[in-house]
Amino acid sequence: MKTRLTELLGIEKPIICGGMMRVGTAELAAAVSNTGALGTMTALTQPTPELLKAEIEKCQSLTDKPFAVNLTVGVVASEINYDDYVDVICASGVKIVETAGRSPEPFMEKFNAHGIKVIHKCVAVRHALKAQRVGVAAVSIDGFECAGHPGEEDVPGLVLIPAAAKQLTIPIVASGGIACGRGMAAALALGADGINMGTRFLATQEAPVHENVKKAIVDMKETDTKLIFRSYRNTARVFKNSVALKVAEIEKAGGDFSEVHGLVSGKMQDVAWTTGDVDAGMVTFGMCGGLVDDIPTCEELVDNIMTETTGIINERLATMTALTA
Repeated sequence: MKTRLTELLGIEKPIICGGMMRVGTAELAAAVSNTGALGTMTALTQPTPELLKAEIEKCQSLTDKPFAVNLTVGVVASEINYDDYVDVICASGVKIVETAGRSPEPFMEKFNAHGIKVIHKCVAVRHALKAQRVGVAAVSIDGFECAGHPGEEDVPGLVLIPAAAKQLTIPIVASGGIACGRGMAAALALGADGINMGTRFLATQEAPVHENVKKAIVDMKETDTKLIFRSYRNTARVFKNSVALKVAEIEKAGGDFSEVHGLVSGKMQDVAWTTGDVDAGMVTFGMCGGLVDDIPTCEELVDNIMTETTGIINERLATMTALTA
């Protein structure tokens, strides 16, 4: 399948496994890229720039296909020296970077000088337009259904994707709520040039999380997520576990972030991911978990999505058009 995204990134299939903190390792990124899609390592999963350099080199040893490095700016500890991470990425030979959080503008000069294509993740059309103005190669549009931070405007992908497509001239990646070929076909119809999935790739054999975490995704319904941090203007969509319910209770009572920090700390998230105790900490799943019913390999997942997508486009939709001709 050729789209503006596949042509831009040199990939065979317009599917991206987005950056996920604690999950975006060399092994998962390489497994996705080896399918012809685009895998993404997460820079800040590595505690130091030196460890990121080693992880990138590991990924390069596991695949000869393009892969991306995610750099999320401004939503984690302020003492991080992002310039050091950017320097490692630029020196590594990686040619695709996914940015999220704050604007990538401060780093664009370096990225451009090294021929790096930047995909910036946005939750609003105005943010996407700003990213286009500062020179990113593509934008990833995150609808309200997504895991993690959907912004504060609550616009779902069915509206957000065509709204973005109407105004942008660069390629668009649809993100949030997509876990199957139906979602990909819909995203392409809405004006996207490809899709980004996080939750769906969590439930794969190569994802470096405990099997109980993957099983929780398979067992969940589309209603099994919870919005927290709304009162702090930093809304996050997470799995509706005991931690999420407790945080919501504290927020409802007017508690400030210091009262929930211990519940949602990175340390407790690590416990959940590694031990499989999905009530141990904050677990980030999107609504599309309700569409997941198996734990395939990355290759099986990508192949199934491509087969379903092309089937919908070439058979179901083509038949409908033929009937009205």
